[in-house]
Amino acid sequence: MTLLVSVFSAVIFTVLWYKNAPEGKMLYSVPCFLFWGASIMWFVDAIFEYIELGAEEYFSPAPEDMLNDLFLGLSVTALGLIIWLIVLFIKDPEGRVKAAITKKKKK
Repeated sequence: MTLLVSVFSAVIFTVLWYKNAPEGKMLYSVPCFLFWGASIMWFVDAIFEYIELGAEEYFSPAPEDMLNDLFLGLSVTALGLIIWLIVLFIKDPEGRVKAAITKKKKK
């Protein structure tokens, strides 16, 4: 499940990145590379788990294990989105954060 959630996130952000590539204002490349990196990590983990458990146990996991893997995948996706938002706020490609901070109150 972790691999599946990471791959879906990676594919979604790859499409967004490719669609908006010339402008690059929203920095879609950051979550794209984060999620592809996570997908590669989970794929390697799946290979080693398959070698360790064998085909019979690997392809018939317990429901609790699937639920735990789903929560872990969603947690990784949430962390990736938080990292993307932090990078987006720091880089501030459209200057909105700077404008909000420097905006003076009218008297």
